[in-house]
Amino acid sequence: MPRCAVLGSPIAHSLSPVMHRTAYEVLGLHDWSYDAYEVDEDGIGPFLAGLDDQWRGLSLTMPLKRAVVPYLDTVDAEARAVGGVNTVIVDVEGRHGFNTDVPGGAAALRERGVDSVEDALVIGSGATAEAMVASLRQLGLRRVTLAVRGMDRGVELAERLEAGSALSDRITGSSATPLAVEVTGIGPDMPRATQVVVSTVPAAAVAPYAQMLATRCDVVFDVIYDPWPTPLARAAQAEAVPVASGLDLLAHQAAAQVRLMTGREIGVSLLRDAALGALTTR
Repeated sequence: MPRCAVLGSPIAHSLSPVMHRTAYEVLGLHDWSYDAYEVDEDGIGPFLAGLDDQWRGLSLTMPLKRAVVPYLDTVDAEARAVGGVNTVIVDVEGRHGFNTDVPGGAAALRERGVDSVEDALVIGSGATAEAMVASLRQLGLRRVTLAVRGMDRGVELAERLEAGSALSDRITGSSATPLAVEVTGIGPDMPRATQVVVSTVPAAAVAPYAQMLATRCDVVFDVIYDPWPTPLARAAQAEAVPVASGLDLLAHQAAAQVRLMTGREIGVSLLRDAALGALTTR
């Protein structure tokens, strides 16, 4: 029986099992299984060491996306560029790391009609913000402003982004314009106009500025999906500004994981509907 799973800590909230199990059912992969395991940084090494030949793939959530890297035999270019892995494929040649969050974020924006981006405001300084900048970079991002709660972390992320942009271009052979990064606080000094506003922080942190932000951009991407809509999403909808959500990101990255793990394609809308259904019953 081919086995897959999602690992993380905490893990009980994960929507990955319902999405992947839905994919297996639709694809007729009735002998495949997908489970959830509570695993922290100290446990990831032993868990990987215990995998047998039934295992095909792992989805990883926090806090394992960076912690897993030393235990892998290969890491693809996108995962190397952002320094994090959310997917591990297991085969006879070893354990291989990928990052489907990056293409998933770009695909979620394309679904909202965004095919190219030159400038963006990204709110937050964590791993999700870093992955979202990489997603925007796939759409041509040249300038980004980071709006952060802690300036020290913001500056550190800005330095990583600029270095990571150069590394990614070298890895992929791209001749794209180097990424320009500015850092500001979350507040009224955030840019007065930008193509895309991406929020990766709790909804309450952005709520006081939701209306201001919604009137200054062409599209909003709020990675929060529960509860939904967030104040930012609600303000954008009131202004007829297209909105992408964390559920869109989750479904797109999960579809890419299914493809990597099974070699089969699955519709994103099927996975999104499955996740939404699970949310409504919580």
